[in-house]
Amino acid sequence: MPLSNAQYDEIMHEYDERQLHNRHILETRRAEVLKKLPRLKEIDASVASSSVRQARLHLDGDTHALASLKQELSALSLERQQLLTASGYPADYLDPVYTCPDCKDSGYIDGKKCHCFKQAIINTVYAQSNIRQILRIENFDNFRYDFYSKEEKNPLTGLSSYETAQKAVRECHYFIDDFDHKPKNLLFYGKTGVGKTFLTNCVAKELLDHGYSVIYFTAFQLFDILSKGVFEKDSDAIATHQNIFDCDLLVIDDLGTELINSFTSSQLFLCVNERLIRQKSTIISTNLSVERIKESYSERTFSRILDSYTFINLFTEEDIRKQKRTRIISR
Repeated sequence: MPLSNAQYDEIMHEYDERQLHNRHILETRRAEVLKKLPRLKEIDASVASSSVRQARLHLDGDTHALASLKQELSALSLERQQLLTASGYPADYLDPVYTCPDCKDSGYIDGKKCHCFKQAIINTVYAQSNIRQILRIENFDNFRYDFYSKEEKNPLTGLSSYETAQKAVRECHYFIDDFDHKPKNLLFYGKTGVGKTFLTNCVAKELLDHGYSVIYFTAFQLFDILSKGVFEKDSDAIATHQNIFDCDLLVIDDLGTELINSFTSSQLFLCVNERLIRQKSTIISTNLSVERIKESYSERTFSRILDSYTFINLFTEEDIRKQKRTRIISR
């Protein structure tokens, strides 16, 4: 993934800021707890002195020094935890604080980039940091079923708009729960304002929170990058191709809003097919009907999507955005 020196420095600065922030949290906690529990200071002093003493014994050839130290430290650690919990604190309240416990906010694990660093690169290179702001609002906690009618039914399925939304949310949770074990793909379709992008963002947030790399593109953005790699031989765009194929989840929003032609059709097939081969998951949202998808893209593209994606058709009596505005005005 192409990173300039300035971009790399920017990411590492974010890690420095994160470490400082978390150290401040720990120091604040420590000052608070030591004020209430002075015995903890004595325990910390005992840990330090025991470590030094046993280290000297070990250097002097005492083969039992290490085992003795472990036993002593274990007893002190247990007392520490018991003091904390007895005073209403979590047992790990004074443990180091990390935003990413996997790499301990270093960005690397055994010399390799941590998943959090990879996502930081994605956010930097593709200017996707704003998606974090969106996901604070568009997530499962804020998903509302009352925008979906219990009366309006889909004649093909017999399910109401409300029941369809419930089924869609269940499918999303299945998708998330099986993400590690069985790569799946989703295609949300329906008219504008039925919640397709909202549900897509719900899934993206859950996966980001679990440390997976997520790249979000509108269809226009995706095909613009792909065209630059093919026609302009843009080095950054060419490098981006691999990231599009390799990220844990690729989101293609608003498929069909791009200028549909033989190039976009062939590139969509390439993208869909390559990610299937690599067993990477993709979510597509579109305002197109299933028939229009088939008409707009090649037969082989539609066939791959039909065979490998779960189709979810959302519908409402009225555009959800309009419903929200109406409810705000009527307050």
